[in-house]
Amino acid sequence: MTEILISEVGPRDGLQSIKQVMPLEAKKAWIAAEAAAGVKEIEVGSFVPPKLLPQMADTPELVEFAKGIEGLNVVALVPNARGAENAAKAGVHGMSIPFSLSETHSIRNVKKDHPAMLAEIAKVAEIAKDAGIHFAVGLSTAFGCTIEGAVPEDTVVRLAVAAAEAGGQEFSLSDTTGYADPAQVKRLVRKVKAAVGDDMLTTLHLHNTRGLGLANALAGLEEGITTIDSSLGGLGGCPYAPGASGNLVTEDLVLMLNSMGYDTGIDLEKLLEVRSILTEALPGEPLYGFTPDAGPMLDYKERIAR
Repeated sequence: MTEILISEVGPRDGLQSIKQVMPLEAKKAWIAAEAAAGVKEIEVGSFVPPKLLPQMADTPELVEFAKGIEGLNVVALVPNARGAENAAKAGVHGMSIPFSLSETHSIRNVKKDHPAMLAEIAKVAEIAKDAGIHFAVGLSTAFGCTIEGAVPEDTVVRLAVAAAEAGGQEFSLSDTTGYADPAQVKRLVRKVKAAVGDDMLTTLHLHNTRGLGLANALAGLEEGITTIDSSLGGLGGCPYAPGASGNLVTEDLVLMLNSMGYDTGIDLEKLLEVRSILTEALPGEPLYGFTPDAGPMLDYKERIAR
């Protein structure tokens, strides 16, 4: 049975995109409940200035809490070297930096063009290396940009190679804007893997903006992707990519993968119960997903036992 890692990004990518600030204790309850359901990796927050994203102000406290959960890989996003220093001080297990392959989006998101971002990646790589922390680079807007439109695939490959040379240990292809389609996913995964190595590209970060999230996930799995990012209730979207709302829904992804015979290690029934924490802590915030409404198939347990 093939193991697939589902990385829960809701506490970071989900919460950064909404106006409400989720209470710290509710975040802790969310993280603990997902871990108890079998989720092995959670992106608990990002090390950005609180004045920019007050939703992320308690990330150091969340890292400390989450590190106390046995077997949980605790990761966080960092926008720059200063954020990496703070993440290392907090003791994260892994950190990632967003590298937008649309230069316009990069400038708007982190106020850096491509040469400046490559220099920043090199600095973060050194910080991570010195601290013994795994360092991943998220290749954002890899499938298209709501500002520039299409991002040439040759540009994606060229910048992935440059980021590897700067010290990135692992890569994810990120559909920041919900532009990807399954054929494009297959094509781009193959091209990037050929350029940086099969073992360097492991992850897809997908949005369900146009309803193609699960199809794109399956396309990635067929090309050897082993980690899929998702968000409970589909919370999230990039605040600097207009209209690109809606992460891939964790509940729907778990149902699909478990039913198909993949080993996610996640108990779907326990996962569905976690949703109540969000509805109570974020009143009025829309949550998405078909599985929470329809429930598993009657023969779901027989399917996963095959």
